[in-house]
Amino acid sequence: MRSATVHITGMSCGHCLHAVQRALQSLKGVRLDSLQMGRAELEYDEATVDPAAIEAAIEEAGYSAQVQSVPSAASGRM
Repeated sequence: MRSATVHITGMSCGHCLHAVQRALQSLKGVRLDSLQMGRAELEYDEATVDPAAIEAAIEEAGYSAQVQSVPSAASGRM
């Protein structure tokens, strides 16, 4: 699983939160950790879903999205 932050524009109310939550939960391989106005924290299985599919699901719900993957703790530092 890879961690990611999704920046979402166009959200303004509780309905928006619910629509984005529903869109993300409909994707296999995605686990939503937190969702707030303009931002989602999630984990996704790279073998099942890619960032473009995550963005597309949110865009289908009516919002703009940009996935920013978080570097894994294993890469980089020791």
